[in-house]
Parts: sequence; structure tokens; C-alpha cells
Amino acid sequence: MGEPIIALDMNATTPVDPAVRDAMLPYLSEAWGNPSSAHALGPAPKAGVKKAREQLAALLGADPHEIVFTSGGTEGDNWAIIGVQDHCALHTPARRTIVVSAVEHPAVMAPARHLERLGRAEVRVIPVGEDGRADVKAAGGLLDETVSVVSVMHANNETGVLQPVKEIAKLAHDVGAVMHTDAAQSLGKVPVDVNDLGVDLLTVAGHKLYAPKGIGALYVRAGTGIVSYLHGGGQEQGRRAGTENVPYVVGLGQAAALAQAALSRREALAGLRDRLQQKLREGLGDRLVVLGHPAHRLPNTLSCCVRGTTGAALLGACPAVCASTGSACHDGSVALSAVLAAMGVTPDVGQGALRISLGRHTTRDEVDRAAAMLLAAAQG
Repeated sequence: MGEPIIALDMNATTPVDPAVRDAMLPYLSEAWGNPSSAHALGPAPKAGVKKAREQLAALLGADPHEIVFTSGGTEGDNWAIIGVQDHCALHTPARRTIVVSAVEHPAVMAPARHLERLGRAEVRVIPVGEDGRADVKAAGGLLDETVSVVSVMHANNETGVLQPVKEIAKLAHDVGAVMHTDAAQSLGKVPVDVNDLGVDLLTVAGHKLYAPKGIGALYVRAGTGIVSYLHGGGQEQGRRAGTENVPYVVGLGQAAALAQAALSRREALAGLRDRLQQKLREGLGDRLVVLGHPAHRLPNTLSCCVRGTTGAALLGACPAVCASTGSACHDGSVALSAVLAAMGVTPDVGQGALRISLGRHTTRDEVDRAAAMLLAAAQG
């Protein structure tokens, strides 16, 4: 028998919480009806969807009517970008500029570039500093009355860096633009309040929140101009056609309720992350390069590089440690991720990139064992 698996890639996905699974089960059996049905099989699933909408709204500080359930984070991001741009094309055609940060997830960057290729929009990119934070001053210089939507993620999936969304949202609103943030990585790890952030649109991905894969939501502030992404029936208040995925919607609602309680444990989670960082520092010295802002980052995420090796080699030498790399090596050359490249990380440093992301149930023993394995691999 090999070493027990140590799951340190929780920014990629999370396991379904047992309480989430238990909440879903009745909607896979006796409460199996269509929530739109007027007969006796409709009320139970309809009530389940309503409760889930309220639970997620409570976590976000939103009104339940501002929550639209989706198939996941990618759909929410695509809808936010394309839906706003389509609305502007219909009502304010002079607004055809999309502004994104240089470290956005492909689910934001790809639809923006798609619209640009079609000649329907121009894309402007906010640079980031060496700490991975979007440059607020530079953002201000990119914003004018031609901007339709600004999209800056709340927390970066690779580095865990928290972005200045609130500051950029104010600048966006000053020129009449819509502000979107992808909160897939931050929700449940740090407080996320749509009114404090000042955003008009916010993306949720269930599988980052201990709910199943294939469920998410888009927060749409009342009055925001956005065209429906899926057309058909009148589900989701006419904003997203298709019969609701009731069991998964219920699961997301339960996950949101659990996330609210889990926020109180974020300092303990940060302590475990710092313990791992310190152990690696003690063993590697200057070979360890910690990436991203030291304070403005998620409590569960350690993004770092180990000089003199590659991330793939390190993880390959300790298969019990499930983590991610930030670069890919092909034929002797190093291809940095777009995020690390935007931060100015050089290939010789970036080839040793690791993203280590802890979960709610990560233990001190797991952190210590992972540190020992990684150090042995780096020093071997």
C-alpha cells in the first residue's frame, strides 16, 4: 500500500459535502417532479429551488430574485460578458469595449476575445503587478464611455491573490459600465458581499464550494442590462431557459449555508497554509519563491516556485501529494501559465511553480507530511 492521498488541489475542485449530498437525495427520489408543474408533483421541487435561492442570496448579501442558477462557472462568465455586450448592441451600440484583467480565467478571457474576433467588441486588458494584483490606476486609464462591461475576478485561481474589485467597480460605474466579478474561488473562503464589492454581476461555481460539478449561479443586480443567454421556456424568471436541475440546485443552496458557517474557520486555514510555507522555507531557503501578494490572498492558497527543478518533477516524485503546477515543459522549453507570465515571472523560476490549495478538512498532519515529501523530492 502506498502513502494515503493528500488532497491539496482544492482550487481545482472540492468533494461533495455529506450534508450537501443528503440534502440532494430526496430530489432524486420522492420529490422528482418538475418545479414548473401545477399539479401535486410540482410544489416540493419548487420549494427546494426557492429555499436554495434564498440560501445563496444570504451568502452573497443579495436579494433572492437576483440569483439565476446556471450549469456552472463557465456559463456564468460567458453569460456575463456576452449578455451585457448583446444588450449594449441593442440599446447603446457605442459601448463596444470590454475591459478584463490580465489574469482572468479563460471562461472570461475567451468569450471576450471571441466577441473581438467577430468584430462585435474591442478588448482592453488591465495589467497586474509582480504581486498579481490588478493595477487600479491603469484600469482607470482604460475606462471611458465606450466600455460595456468590466470583468475582474475576486480571487485568482492560480495564485489566490485577491483583486481590488471594489475600487475598480467604482471606476467602472463612473463611466456607466457594468461590473462583473468571478467569485468562484473566493466564495466560502473569504466574505463575499455584492453590495460591499459594488458589483452588478457575480459568478458562482458549485464544485468549488463543496457542491457537485455542473451547477452554479450568476448574481444579476436588479436593473442590470443583460440579454438572456439561453432562450426557450420561462424558467428562472425568464432569464435562463431550461428545466431547473433541482437536486443540484438544492445541493448548491445547502453548500452556501455551510459556507457561511465555514467562514469563521478561515484564520485556522490560513495558519495551516502558513505552516506549510514556513516548513518549505526552512528546508529550501532562497530556492523557494513565494508568488502573489503576501496579505491580499486566499487563506487556503500557497503559490510558489522551487528553483532548480520543475513543478512536474516535484509532484511526480511524490504522487501522494495532489497539487497543481503553474507551467508546462515541452521539449526542454517552459510554457508559463498566462497568469505567471502576466506577473513577470521568468521561465527559469516559473518552471518550478506549484499551486497548493488546502480544503476545509485539511489537517496539520497532512500539511506536515506533504511538506516532508516535497522537501525530499526537491533535495533528492
